[in-house]
Amino acid sequence: MSRILIIDDEPQIRHFLRIGLSAKAYDVIEAANGAEGLQQAALEAPQLVVLDLGLPDMDGIDVLKSLREFYQGPVIILSVRNREQEKVAALDGGANDYVVKPFGINELLARIRVLLRASGQPDSVFAAYDDGALQVDLLQRRVTVDGKPIRLSRKEFDLLKLLIEFQDRVITQQQILDRLWGKSHVQDTHYLRILVGKLRAKLGDDASAPRFIETEPGVGYRFLSASSP
Repeated sequence: MSRILIIDDEPQIRHFLRIGLSAKAYDVIEAANGAEGLQQAALEAPQLVVLDLGLPDMDGIDVLKSLREFYQGPVIILSVRNREQEKVAALDGGANDYVVKPFGINELLARIRVLLRASGQPDSVFAAYDDGALQVDLLQRRVTVDGKPIRLSRKEFDLLKLLIEFQDRVITQQQILDRLWGKSHVQDTHYLRILVGKLRAKLGDDASAPRFIETEPGVGYRFLSASSP
């Protein structure tokens, strides 16, 4: 269930990477500067970080050093700096790979796959989920319950996908609100209660005897996989 954090101040690069990575079913998070990137790395726990060295608020090497104080996942440096000593400094500073701009998306994807395999992480977000009762096709955005197709709104599907991504673990209300509506709505828990209610109704789920979505009162929600006790 690989989440990739892109730390780059160029909007066009972030857009290009988001399109290329999302097409391969990666979950993409973006940050436009070093401080935001460090915050996102701490809050979102990505499985891989793509880091530009030329950031507006901090040098990328300093971001890398701060990142390595708490983050153990793979880091790919993406930079126009192509001198050998700069590459060596980044690799010595904790980077796992170094890609020089301009670059091809297929080359970057191949490097991501190699690093995720080496780190023991799956190399994409789940493409499909099937526990015998619930089938979810991420790429086609199709959902079937007990053999019957159901139609979900975009927000309902995104919520289901997020819950399955964290299956058997509690994901807090604030985390869900942040991911689905943005940081300005992290206190709007009534939005989430309504959305969860609609999703449960369409799945045929019962909050008092949950089959798929369990409420952790006052905290958040847990998706119950087929292996849940």
